[in-house]
Amino acid sequence: MNKIDILELEKWNKELDQDPINLVLKRALTKNEIQTIALKQESTPLTTFKFSKEIKTLPVANQQKTGRCWIFAGLNVLREIIAKRYGLKDFELSQNYVAFFDKLEKINYFLNSVDDFINADKDDRTLQHLVRVGIQDGGQWDMFVALIEKYGIVPKDAMDETANSSSTRIMNQFINLKLRQYVSNSRKNKSSKEKYKAQTIKELYGFLISNFGNPPKVFDFEYVDKEGQYNLNENTTPAAFFKEYIGDKLNDYVSLIHAPTDDKPFNKTYTVAYLGNVIEGRKIKYLNIKMEDLKAKIIAQLNDDEVVWFGSDVGHYGDRDLGVWADDRYDYEKIFRLDFNLDKASMLDYGHSQMNHAMVITGYASKNNLPIKYKIENSWGDKAGKKGYFVASDSWFDKFVYQAVINKKYLSESELKIWEEEPKILKPWDPMGSLAK
Repeated sequence: MNKIDILELEKWNKELDQDPINLVLKRALTKNEIQTIALKQESTPLTTFKFSKEIKTLPVANQQKTGRCWIFAGLNVLREIIAKRYGLKDFELSQNYVAFFDKLEKINYFLNSVDDFINADKDDRTLQHLVRVGIQDGGQWDMFVALIEKYGIVPKDAMDETANSSSTRIMNQFINLKLRQYVSNSRKNKSSKEKYKAQTIKELYGFLISNFGNPPKVFDFEYVDKEGQYNLNENTTPAAFFKEYIGDKLNDYVSLIHAPTDDKPFNKTYTVAYLGNVIEGRKIKYLNIKMEDLKAKIIAQLNDDEVVWFGSDVGHYGDRDLGVWADDRYDYEKIFRLDFNLDKASMLDYGHSQMNHAMVITGYASKNNLPIKYKIENSWGDKAGKKGYFVASDSWFDKFVYQAVINKKYLSESELKIWEEEPKILKPWDPMGSLAK
């Protein structure tokens, strides 16, 4: 191994002290963040909130201090269907209701998954991955569908937020402590495994009730429609509400990804081992396609006035206050005179980027029939961005968008046939599963 040479450091320091650009940069960074001095003024007109196609959507929701973006994005898609039907101007579905059953199903999924490793060495990589990740707030589109197909949906009025449904860190810590306790006890006393499992589920069910509240079995749905008439749907159930207001529409949608890594050839389907929530529900499945094809399907769906659920990495080149994601908005390389380029496949392979946030695309702007930016409905409340909405440049989209949920009618015949193929199983730690962590 090569050691750091102190004499070499002294030489580099002299060179830097004699470099006027470095001195100016050092002075500027004393009182300014990197992003501030890297901002390209000439790029700001490219990220204005003006769009050639814009679907008018409801006010944004707020996931608070949680990782429930995928649930919020999913319910935001569904509420647009309901709001459009009845002309509702302000309406939310209960994120707390879906999150409650997600936690319960994930607990059961975890307990059954670690049972596969009851006799494995405790250093087994998959076992260690499962116990270290535990269960978190994140999830995937197919996990969202599995939940609402089993438990239905309810208006937010029927099960509003609690302090702990909106701030889940401490709650998650104790859930995972109990799950790791199960792993330890069941491996020490294998004959009592089922007793430990039943006890753990029962105890954590009560813990969830304490933190989330009781999910309603029957509720009333009241609303004022576009004609100004008051309506009351009495004594409905979550399953009946889902069937009446959404029906079987979600059967028409599939999850497409863009992952240009060597282990995921395009035009093949994939799933991720030990990733899910509802054991008997819909399984996670992706079709990997080229980015130009993914964007064309997104545009087609938006043109038909349907918003698009999508997954991306929002940790790069963003301005939360202004509501902008744009890699071409900043000039880090020229300022620091360093090469910061890394292709998308390498970013995935070596941990620089992965899906970490789900949102909804509600519009776009185009030039010469090509998209140049997208309008995004976020779930960070109306104080972020422009009343909660964001804009993403097309080049940022190319680099950091990994998934979109698209109606099957926008797939070609060959893609539909590929969709029916048995998916290749990816490793539990594959970045395509990271949104569920």
